[in-house]
Amino acid sequence: MNAMLRETESAIAPLAVSGLVHCYEGSNALNGIDLALEPGSVLGLIGRNGAGKSTLIRAMLGLLEPLAGEARLFGEPALQLSDAAKARIAYVPQQPEALAWLTAQQMLDFVGRFYPRWDKAFVTNTLERWQIKPNKLLAKLSPGERQRVDLIRALASQPELLVLDEPAAALDPVARRELLREVALRAGESGTTVLFSTHIVSDLERVASEVAFLHQGKLLMRCSVDETKERYARLWLPARMSAAAPTQSLSRRRHDDGSLSLVVERDARGAWPEAASLAGARVDALGLEDLFVEVAE
Repeated sequence: MNAMLRETESAIAPLAVSGLVHCYEGSNALNGIDLALEPGSVLGLIGRNGAGKSTLIRAMLGLLEPLAGEARLFGEPALQLSDAAKARIAYVPQQPEALAWLTAQQMLDFVGRFYPRWDKAFVTNTLERWQIKPNKLLAKLSPGERQRVDLIRALASQPELLVLDEPAAALDPVARRELLREVALRAGESGTTVLFSTHIVSDLERVASEVAFLHQGKLLMRCSVDETKERYARLWLPARMSAAAPTQSLSRRRHDDGSLSLVVERDARGAWPEAASLAGARVDALGLEDLFVEVAE
């Protein structure tokens, strides 16, 4: 029975949302988002500042009640999580501010009491390795140091689901690489499911297995990082052929000379749109950063 229960639990998505809608001052921050994470996957949520990444993450975790739709964590409604489910999740906001009147060590000792798998040795070793003074008030730490302490807090709980909102925003390049290495290590060794948002494309390429593009509250695409170069491309059509442009595309840009460039996707058979085969048309490969720029501009 226990084996069957564990098998059933492992089949439940750590995080799944359907039809999420939310608005701020009449503007859609989320517009019908559907997304589910497979156990052990590392998904990078990419989008420009203001694309809705933080709103989506907060709605996913039950920290914000959406106007419509539902979020579930380990099969439970995000707005009604049990203590057992909460103990399986770690979240690092973009700007950690909680318990700022405590020292780093006091905060970590306090929070650790709530997690049955708290790794005290990891806390001690990582504070030392990252050169953070444990007896310094959190309020007195630099933004980068504060973010590192919150990352230690999240990783020390040994979560099954780790959610990071712009985790490298306040970190220098060396610290950011150390963080991503730590995340990749945890995901690889422990099978931790990871969702992290970013607007730094190189971070995705280092650690994410999948990428999802969020733009103006909509999830435009999702695929594996390796798949993006094969699946998406820029189709350029001269002005005389612009009428043949496919109606479906991720982005569409008209240039001063009347030519048209579009980001297009292969169909289920692996073929580009018919217009790509016309004489004078050109298909250009896109790297992940180029794809992000094309879609987000």
